[in-house]
Amino acid sequence: MHTTRWAQGWLALGLLWFLLAIALAPTNKVYQQGLVAFVWLPAIVFAWPARHRLLEVWRAQRLMYTALLGLMAWALISLAWSEAAEPVREVKRLLYILVFLLFFPILADGRPERVMRLMQWGGVGLALTALMAIVQFYGIKHNPWNTRLEGLGELSHPILGGYVIGLTAVWMLHWVPRRIGLQVLWAVALALLGVFVVMSQSRGAALALLLSVLAMPIYCRDQRARVIAAATLVLAMFTFWLLEPLVMARGASYRPEIFMSSLHMIAEHPWGGLGAGADYRVLSNGMTFDHAHNLFSHIAILLGLPGLLLWCIVWFAVLREAWRTRDSLLGRGVLGMWVFSFLAMQFDASSLTGTPRAEWFISWLPIGLAGVLTWARAKSGGCDKIPRSS
Repeated sequence: MHTTRWAQGWLALGLLWFLLAIALAPTNKVYQQGLVAFVWLPAIVFAWPARHRLLEVWRAQRLMYTALLGLMAWALISLAWSEAAEPVREVKRLLYILVFLLFFPILADGRPERVMRLMQWGGVGLALTALMAIVQFYGIKHNPWNTRLEGLGELSHPILGGYVIGLTAVWMLHWVPRRIGLQVLWAVALALLGVFVVMSQSRGAALALLLSVLAMPIYCRDQRARVIAAATLVLAMFTFWLLEPLVMARGASYRPEIFMSSLHMIAEHPWGGLGAGADYRVLSNGMTFDHAHNLFSHIAILLGLPGLLLWCIVWFAVLREAWRTRDSLLGRGVLGMWVFSFLAMQFDASSLTGTPRAEWFISWLPIGLAGVLTWARAKSGGCDKIPRSS
């Protein structure tokens, strides 16, 4: 049933909606409703027909999914002492996450290249939204060029928009189309993504992108990866030289102080945390911050050290699976996304179990793609291009 043309089209639309509607949907409510219709509904409908694929994933990645189920169970238990405004909504969000992760093996159906092709086109679409944002922000609204660029839709926050667009640049760098005409489109899209990250002035996104590209030669040992890394380093140094006043003007943005205050909050409730969905504020130097600005600290504040341990098992299991399949295109792409996401989490991430939002790109998207690694096939010759069918 899930292998029919209409079913595959439904599933493909779901992934493209997740990737593109974050910027193009008129409201967040429409984005959420589209996810229900195009992601969660087909995942639930096709879960039983695709059960043999899901069993393959479970057997191949038992550690990751066992820890993930443990994390979800612990989050549910923590609702007993949480002061969450709507506990039922928190339960629903946890179920949404699980169904979202089931979606990827069902979509792939043993064919990783299908997911990579869809994400390529999703990357082109996000590059187009980046161009639209640049034109609107600087051209139509006439903002000065030294103003931080805001994206469209849910990417209007410069930091979160920078993270989503930066992650997109990472997977586009790893998955190069084979056809010459598509390579030209790929290069233009990659340039637009890079310009957006720079103009957003999100230092966390820029640093995560730079270090992710510099790490490519470690697991993608060919001449192209080394050239890309060297060229990116030179370009980054030139960009820093041009924009040094803007980069240094905001200092450390109170991140060290926020981190130390977060540690004090963790020490107050080390085992149970505040509970899933609890609303908290970080107080530091007489100032109040909405969240910990670090995903690992955020998890420890809400779910305590047990929750942090379970999350670390899940997250580093993704790294293990990606490293094991680093000779495949998908494995290298997930490795690059993992590096970027891990770095981005250190600077500004405020949600793990919230409704789908920009943070999902650097948390649940890499985990969902890790499920597809079960069928990753090794390719010879370093960072090969996507098969010609793309």
